[in-house]
Amino acid sequence: MQKRFYLRQRRRRAATPGVAALFIRSDQDPGDTGHSRGRTYYDGLTGAVLHWHEGRFTPAPTADGRASVADAFEAHPATQGEQQLHLSIRTTHPADDNLLLGGALEATWQALTGAPPAGWSTAEPVNLPWSPRQLTELARTRAEKSAPTWLVAVGAPDRPAIATCRVIRTPAGVEEQITLAFGYTAGRAPLHSLAQLAETLATRHRLTSMLTYLRTARADLTTPPHHEAPLVPLSFTLGCDAVRLVGPTVAESGPDVCPIRLGPASRPALHYPLGDGTDLTSWQRLKQLNDHLRAPR
Repeated sequence: MQKRFYLRQRRRRAATPGVAALFIRSDQDPGDTGHSRGRTYYDGLTGAVLHWHEGRFTPAPTADGRASVADAFEAHPATQGEQQLHLSIRTTHPADDNLLLGGALEATWQALTGAPPAGWSTAEPVNLPWSPRQLTELARTRAEKSAPTWLVAVGAPDRPAIATCRVIRTPAGVEEQITLAFGYTAGRAPLHSLAQLAETLATRHRLTSMLTYLRTARADLTTPPHHEAPLVPLSFTLGCDAVRLVGPTVAESGPDVCPIRLGPASRPALHYPLGDGTDLTSWQRLKQLNDHLRAPR
């Protein structure tokens, strides 16, 4: 029997990478009620052509066994100046009774949107007002059971933003692993604010590291069923303790990049500009910097 399947809902995958899923699309208009002969189904996330096999959609290999990409995935409209700013942040805190989590996430949100997160939850739908105190209590309760905490935060409808945060106990203390995505129209991503944000996180929120990227993509953060431009690195920041562990001399002598000192002169963080978000060679600069900082000495 001919199988017809069309998944209309766009998937928000910004800030939630690595989730295994298929976004089933058709190269014909979903309102077309004609016969489905000649219709191509494909994965809207990767472009892989799909076919119905043993009760489910699976990639359809070509005659030589290779995966093929649907023509509809490659052809896509321009985003008309829309941008996404992505950040990956790590913080490390002492595990004491005065700990309050969520500060780095809130400070980043405030700096890049002008407002704090609207809500948070440990699963969708997000139905709790933003509260660092409540998420800290949850993380502390779960830590007593040796369990990590995962949460998602969202912004107001007029300020597209989404983030995830994973809280874990490590030998160094309590670590927050934060991934954020912000959407902007007409090229309004506040790139000039990143160095100041890095300094705020380093001096007030125990930043370990921060990596920022820019991409040309939908401002509403939804994932369209076609090819999108890749993320391009903007900057990398090492927190004060990370600079000390690497060694200030080594950290300040990275290849092809001149770091900016942030915070106290006696205990600085280092902010490395990598590009303007349009040049893919910034990936090479990031790799060279990473190799330099990780090289055994």
